[in-house]
Amino acid sequence: MADTYTSTHNNGNLTSGVDSRGSDPLEKDFSNGHNEYHLNNNMDPANALNRIRTTGSLSISPELFEKIYLSPQNRVAGDLRKTFGNPTPLALVGFLLCLTPLSCALMGWRGAGGNGAANIGSYYSFGGILMILGSIGEWIIGNTFPFVVFGSFGAFWFTFGMTLTPSFNASTAYTVAGGATEADPVGFPATFGFFQLWMGVLCFIYMICALRTNVVFVLIFAFLVPAFGLLTAAYWNLAKGNTAVVANLEVAAGACTFIVCCCGWWIFSAIMLASLDFPFQLPVGDLSTVIKGASEKKKARDLAQNESEYGLGA
Repeated sequence: MADTYTSTHNNGNLTSGVDSRGSDPLEKDFSNGHNEYHLNNNMDPANALNRIRTTGSLSISPELFEKIYLSPQNRVAGDLRKTFGNPTPLALVGFLLCLTPLSCALMGWRGAGGNGAANIGSYYSFGGILMILGSIGEWIIGNTFPFVVFGSFGAFWFTFGMTLTPSFNASTAYTVAGGATEADPVGFPATFGFFQLWMGVLCFIYMICALRTNVVFVLIFAFLVPAFGLLTAAYWNLAKGNTAVVANLEVAAGACTFIVCCCGWWIFSAIMLASLDFPFQLPVGDLSTVIKGASEKKKARDLAQNESEYGLGA
């Protein structure tokens, strides 16, 4: 009775620990209670693949789950995670292939500039479409945090691309007083700056939430917050005509986003290596087991209380 209670409260089927055979847990444990299948270095590859295809369940460590899904391990109904592929790297590709060139443009490398308008197609196809598809994939398999993050950034890239598209008439809608056709140099940048400001606020909230994932993911949002703040200042100074200040602010924002991209490429590489079960892995600084969740703490308190009342720990 005590063993059953303890196993239930410790989520023995989801989290790592010493198994019933007294050995350390395996990263990939194909055990369904009837047939015990475990991958090891001595197993024939064809036999291992067949066991993966026919097994009834799959359990991975909380650290590996957090790395490949950018979300703490959680319970969901059904077997969708075993049915569909991991959408996380797809969304990261969309994000990185938009932000990395834009970072170079903001810093003016090799004469680049113009808010990266030359890459407007990638803002739609990579940033918009791929991130939205990744977001939908995260929603299907029950990962709320990356679902919201990828969805909001997919919408951001669509917004940014549409703003740079002449047919959307975003900047030319602002004209000088009197109905002249000349664009208003104040109204558009002063208004668009507020969008950057609140994207920074959103990234700050994401940064706090990411403290339950890993160090690299936290760093991404930690540098996105000042990046959006600098872009806000750049647009507002542009409205005031301070072009020299604007150039410096854009370079600083580009430097921050370039650091974000370096972190993003690291996470993307780590996920791809883990997905292919490479013999070496890239660390991301797992935080999912460092900062305990509220439900996990409650289970620990309940278990301690039950052990105290019924003497299970004796």
